[in-house]
Amino acid sequence: MLRKKIYHLLLAASLSVFYVSCHKPKSALVLITDFGMKDGAVAAMKGVALKLAPELQVHDLTHEIPAYNIWEGAYRLQQTAPYWAEGTVFVCVIDPGVGTERKSIVLKTKANHYYVGPDNGLFTLVAESEGVDEVREISGANRLPNSQGSYTFHGRDVFAYSGAKLASGMITFDEVGSKIPNNQLVMLSYPKAKYENNQVVGGIPILDIQYGNVWTNIDNKTFEGLGAKFGDKLNVKIFNKETLVFEGTMPYEHTFGDVKEGENLLYLNSLMNVSLGINMGSFADSYKIASGTDWRIQISK
Repeated sequence: MLRKKIYHLLLAASLSVFYVSCHKPKSALVLITDFGMKDGAVAAMKGVALKLAPELQVHDLTHEIPAYNIWEGAYRLQQTAPYWAEGTVFVCVIDPGVGTERKSIVLKTKANHYYVGPDNGLFTLVAESEGVDEVREISGANRLPNSQGSYTFHGRDVFAYSGAKLASGMITFDEVGSKIPNNQLVMLSYPKAKYENNQVVGGIPILDIQYGNVWTNIDNKTFEGLGAKFGDKLNVKIFNKETLVFEGTMPYEHTFGDVKEGENLLYLNSLMNVSLGINMGSFADSYKIASGTDWRIQISK
């Protein structure tokens, strides 16, 4: 009886090991592009991934990045990535240089996220916030078979294919391709947030598109240098390059309802960064404010 029980336990253990070996846990595959949804480009990328690994979980970050806007893609990645589990593979296609000599890479960060896409600055912000662990150039072996004659759809032929292989466990990160020195990763230049000369300064990386709020990259810790308290009136200047676009005074408040409808306020957004808004209105539209690496903001008491 004891021998039979031991036999069944060993059999169960063997079956468990076999099941795990045949069903490797798969990482999520998350797509971000500037393709929009008017045609079949995104569906083609998903088709490549799911044909390769039918059980793969494929998710959309967004496909509404403005065409060719590498900076906005970089920001949306940084905004979203911290909420995804370790091992997540992001396939990122904002690629105005597709088919040129720019490298096709996979970046592994110290947060154990993988970013697949062009080496054109798209990974600037996640590289800074998560730290660069290693960078590899995607080899020809990790390209969709029989696609070598296509030069304009690396999102389908290179990035979705290699990303799906990595997320599904078909290849390891080491098998992506040859290693690239970390300091060769292309990085974008932009205004950094800092406290100096009794004011906080920074950039306007993005707009809260739906509502027209202006989001800065001035984090709560940097903002604390100003010593502002809720209800304080703060002086704000916004520049596009060297041109002063907005100058005004507004209160620092918790949320929109703390001021009357139509009034300006300064607040901390969901990312705990300084932002400007109008209660029930669009700050960006009202004052013709845009975003990007040419936009700067100064705040003082």
